[in-house]
Amino acid sequence: MKVSYNGLWKLLIDKGMQKTDLIDTVGISSTTIAKMGKGEKVSLDVLERLCKYFDCNIGDVVSFDRVDGQPED
Repeated sequence: MKVSYNGLWKLLIDKGMQKTDLIDTVGISSTTIAKMGKGEKVSLDVLERLCKYFDCNIGDVVSFDRVDGQPED
């Protein structure tokens, strides 16, 4: 499974924010934002803080995309 943060990037666009705004407003490190930009996994704590800030559910921020050729669980 591949992690996708497209929901988060859409939220940022809708709010007129940049990725770097998350550093100041949510307290996420630049390293974590870089990981998210590469589609890497981040801690549940980070996802929880994002959901609280945007007043949304985790599925609004992150999703998992099945990679072709991978069996379904």
